[in-house]
Amino acid sequence: MREFREAVERGDEAAMAACLADNVVFTSPVAFTPYEGKAITAAILRGVMRVFEDFHYVREIGEPDGRDHALLFEAKVSGKTVSGCDFLHLDDDGRIVDFTVMVRPLSAAMALSEAMGAQFDQIRAEATAELSGS
Repeated sequence: MREFREAVERGDEAAMAACLADNVVFTSPVAFTPYEGKAITAAILRGVMRVFEDFHYVREIGEPDGRDHALLFEAKVSGKTVSGCDFLHLDDDGRIVDFTVMVRPLSAAMALSEAMGAQFDQIRAEATAELSGS
């Protein structure tokens, strides 16, 4: 999905959030329970932008007008190189309704888990503020 990929590559948080459906479900590579809703998903994406260094997509798999896309990426977190994939499924309006992330290797996934854990109070506060209209 070109709009989302370009928004991420520009670091445009508002444009990233605009690509999300209100009922998006985000499945994290390091949390057991998926997160439901645009506010928490957008806040998680902002948190990821804060912890990833040198993030870049390396390949996109999917038909340009299709509803399923895989965006392969590389980044660093806490000095560890991360390889991963964003699996996106779009709704009828072209918004992301299912967002699943997988990362490797295990040492990088553990570093990501630790870094995101340190962000989670801020992530939760941002999502709560967005939901309350603050």
